[in-house]
Amino acid sequence: MPKVLIISDTHGLTDEVIEVKNRHSDVDAMIHCGDSELSYGSKELEGFHYAKGNCDFEPEMENDQVFTVGDITFLVTHGHLFQVKSTLMPLSYRAEEAGAQIACFGHSHIAGAEKVKDTLFINPGSARLPRDREEPTYAILEWEDLDHVRLQYYHVNGQKIDGLSMETAVAAKN
Repeated sequence: MPKVLIISDTHGLTDEVIEVKNRHSDVDAMIHCGDSELSYGSKELEGFHYAKGNCDFEPEMENDQVFTVGDITFLVTHGHLFQVKSTLMPLSYRAEEAGAQIACFGHSHIAGAEKVKDTLFINPGSARLPRDREEPTYAILEWEDLDHVRLQYYHVNGQKIDGLSMETAVAAKN
């Protein structure tokens, strides 16, 4: 069963990022949706598919990344270049262009997931400065097959957040 760790907006946190990585060492991939405010080669970001946020200034960082885990293609971006605080439309166009079934983004610091047409949009919230809730959050996505995809949110301390989860299906790649 593939499993992906998704975190964003850590804004200078180091120990917490390492703890989350160590806690979930069994994942198949790790995603950071930007605004770590860490250097490109930092040990904290090692192993992450990373998208450059509006508070990241390393020239080596990319604005978005597209990659595949198992049978699911992911688009990872921060979101500030796609106006995610007001609409998902520009990001949905980019996801379609990339052939991504799942688009992960941050920037708003608001944890949530939404399925629009054939794309699942995931914002893991902020691990440092949440805006919609008290708990700093990250998420784990896992699936048995495309019809059984589960997203669960966690407090940065590792505690599962009851009531903040989603089960859905994703479409096969075109």
